[in-house]
Amino acid sequence: MSTTVNAYRSSVPGGPLEPYQFELPDLGPGQVDVAIDSCGICYSDVSMIDNDWGFTPYPITPGHEIVGRIRAVAPDVSHVAVGDVVGLGWNAAYCGTCRQCVGGHQNLCPSAESTFIGRPGGYADVVRADAAAVLPIPDGVDPRTAGPLMCGGVTVFTPFLQYSISPTHRVGVIGFGGLGHMAVKLANAWGCEVTVFTSTSAKADAARAMGAHHVLDAGDADAVASAAESFDLLLSTVNVPLDWNAYLATVRRQGRMHVLGAVPAPLDIVNTELMMANRSVSSSPSGSPTTALTMLDFAARHDIAPVCEYFGFDQINEAVDHLRSGKARFRVVLER
Repeated sequence: MSTTVNAYRSSVPGGPLEPYQFELPDLGPGQVDVAIDSCGICYSDVSMIDNDWGFTPYPITPGHEIVGRIRAVAPDVSHVAVGDVVGLGWNAAYCGTCRQCVGGHQNLCPSAESTFIGRPGGYADVVRADAAAVLPIPDGVDPRTAGPLMCGGVTVFTPFLQYSISPTHRVGVIGFGGLGHMAVKLANAWGCEVTVFTSTSAKADAARAMGAHHVLDAGDADAVASAAESFDLLLSTVNVPLDWNAYLATVRRQGRMHVLGAVPAPLDIVNTELMMANRSVSSSPSGSPTTALTMLDFAARHDIAPVCEYFGFDQINEAVDHLRSGKARFRVVLER
């Protein structure tokens, strides 16, 4: 029996999100339907609405920071049940058989299917996904703030596991917005000394309140230079080009700069800055289901939650414009 879904879609670059309906067919093997309670608006959604990356398939129904309740399950699904509170992030399906999937790195699966690119995403009242992609929201994590953890949270958490960051390490965070403030909270709870680079002086007190030990002016070249060879891990959470070599100089020898923001321009880096100090530059897409589960458990233990502003689904265009304008503090969430 098909399901009628109420959703919102954009049909042209930068165009408004307009309501529409579509039909979901019967569930296929291994699939579930989730009745959506809330969906965060990630800046990646805005980039896709605006076609910033040049590959948006219009019309598009964005949304990939989803929290809701299992509405229906295929007969072969047993690890989640109707009524379970679950989250869904960037990917809604994986092949399950490639080297990356078998190795536990499903987010690197070459056949992974996006939650909202090529299929309707979370700006709707129901979303369909493979059961393997939905994750139970644990006790201790408020479902109301869990949506942004499903993308932004796991994105900033992944390098801590991937590169064996320890409490004795020093972490720098470039940017203090939707991603950056979660990186600060997680790094502080991890036990690291945390420094934030922000060009918005009004955010300095908030950064310290959320766990930053030091705050430096990203717009002051001397302030950036004062942190020379300070960080074992430097996380860039912004989506604009920077003086990458100036920031790379703040990384310790054998340290790493990890780029999390989707910067469209090439990174202009002097190779000798890497070579002579054995530094690394890396990046990563979101995180695997296992990493996401670990992140959720860590967030529950340490009472970590993103700072969110809430809008109704009927305020969706106002919410997108609020994020697009740079006014969000710090994540924007649609809720019913």
